[in-house]
Amino acid sequence: MKRNVKQVHKWNTADTITSVRIAASLFLLFLPLRSAGFLGVYTLAGLTDALDGWLARKAGTASDFGARLDSIADLVFYAVLLLRLFPLLWRTLPVAIWYVVAGILLARLAAYAVAAIKYHRFASLHTWLNKLTGVGIFLLPYVFAVSTGVGYSWAVCVLALAASLEELAIHLCRKDYCSDRRSIVQRENGIRT
Repeated sequence: MKRNVKQVHKWNTADTITSVRIAASLFLLFLPLRSAGFLGVYTLAGLTDALDGWLARKAGTASDFGARLDSIADLVFYAVLLLRLFPLLWRTLPVAIWYVVAGILLARLAAYAVAAIKYHRFASLHTWLNKLTGVGIFLLPYVFAVSTGVGYSWAVCVLALAASLEELAIHLCRKDYCSDRRSIVQRENGIRT
């Protein structure tokens, strides 16, 4: 008779890098927003986000614990970023852009709702447009450090709206969940879907 023995997670380099993101994110609370120090720590946090998952996969140390720690680190990072950037964005950006942001949020929530109903799970796709949107959002503090960023913010909003609508369309058109879906026009077995 076999027993299910829960393996004990061994702390690894990827976990340490993820923990650095949490510490760096919290440190951002105390730095002046448009300062070189803020941008340096922000860059460090961003690099750890790109590096930890890659390193875990490369070293064969990817784990449920690491994935949960990464999600917590992302949550802390984005919460701090929202807390620090939102007042600046609210003062700087025109009212019309906030209507577009509301549309983006509605499309994103609709995509999540459709996925939850169809697949009985939370589903967020890593499409190319979603990845580009993430890069665009990540670059916001750099843009606002040197300009008002209004034009750039409009471009990111258009990209985010396209990404949200694409994800909604994918969930509406697909019968099954495919987590590695990169685009609505991705070919499967030679067929464009």
